Amino acid sequence: MTEEFHRIRRLPPYVFAEVNQAKAAARNRREDIIDLGMGNPDSATPPHIVAKLVETVADPRSHRYSTSKGIPGLRRALAAYYDRRFGVKLNPETEVIATLGSKEGLANLANAITSPGDTILVPNPSYPIHQFGFIIAGASVRSVPATPDDEMLRALDRAVRHSVPKPTALIVNFPSNPTAYLATLDFYKEIVAFARKHEIFILSDLAYAEIYFEGEPPPSVLQVEGAKDITVEFTSMSKTYSMPGWRMGFAAGNPRLVAALARMKSYLDYGAFTPIQVAATAALNGPQDCVEQMRTLYRERRDVLIKGLAQAGWDVPSPAGSMFAWAPIPERFAHLGSVDFAKLLLERAKVAVAPGIGFGEYGDGHVRIALVENTHRLRQAVRNIRAFMAPGNAPNQQESVSA
Repeated sequence: MTEEFHRIRRLPPYVFAEVNQAKAAARNRREDIIDLGMGNPDSATPPHIVAKLVETVADPRSHRYSTSKGIPGLRRALAAYYDRRFGVKLNPETEVIATLGSKEGLANLANAITSPGDTILVPNPSYPIHQFGFIIAGASVRSVPATPDDEMLRALDRAVRHSVPKPTALIVNFPSNPTAYLATLDFYKEIVAFARKHEIFILSDLAYAEIYFEGEPPPSVLQVEGAKDITVEFTSMSKTYSMPGWRMGFAAGNPRLVAALARMKSYLDYGAFTPIQVAATAALNGPQDCVEQMRTLYRERRDVLIKGLAQAGWDVPSPAGSMFAWAPIPERFAHLGSVDFAKLLLERAKVAVAPGIGFGEYGDGHVRIALVENTHRLRQAVRNIRAFMAPGNAPNQQESVSA
């Protein structure tokens, strides 16, 4: 027998594990670690959503199996959200499906539409499931630039001309995890025209649609005329309503792709617990001031972090959206790479961040910093980083980084 199963062999070692192990060891030593590594919202779910969950769970009838595509009221609520937010009309029966978070939906759709050897176009760096969902399904992934500009468009053109077989799907994710890039509607028009011309499906991850700080709200690719012919878009309750542990997301758009995902899910799950779906319906249909409050909270945290890092001598671009800062490794530490730099930051500044290489090899010059601590803790993190960044603290080429 082989040492590893076939699909497992296609997955590299989990690169976040080294930092996670170092973080756990530090906490076992009772060190105060400020964890800005995982994008795990720390705010409480709004009370009216929790109240609806409690109300529904008290009814024993809600304890039975649900439906894998989502209860009708929830699918109608998501369609109504798309109508008022983007001006996009969706049929809740054929163009909307509830998922157990966007991650599950992406992975199951990858399995539903992928044949072994298919070529998939994925931005690099990007959220791991964007590429590994397809790798697990047996596809080959071709990396394209993560920036929503002409560089990506030129790379897509080269990929179509030089890939065998021709690519079957393209992943887009704006606001982006981890880079925090935002796309314009004009850029989406270019992407849709390209994909329609070459008969390529678009899978759009819009999980951070409501976390933006300046200018117009981020658009949906489904706003582009004809996009629905080739596109399915994934959204999530996790960040918008601070509901990460509830595992509630959606796929919406092309009926053929939605039906493929529904058929796959019908064999794998009975959907989210009904009270969670009812509470998610209340979130989408209810007052939205909690979303603006969440947006304000992340904006305040962003400003504290970026200003503090600049004062410490670490120039990090201020993200216009998402809950992350995509931070280039300071030049003095660049030779370490993202994993060793993240471990050094943990050891000496007691701040945990995510190494950029975990999002693809082109992320190795960065670390991702999540805005998941309050401003008091962020200021403490900045003070620790300032001390760490003081002259004389840069490791030389030979200095080892302890775990």
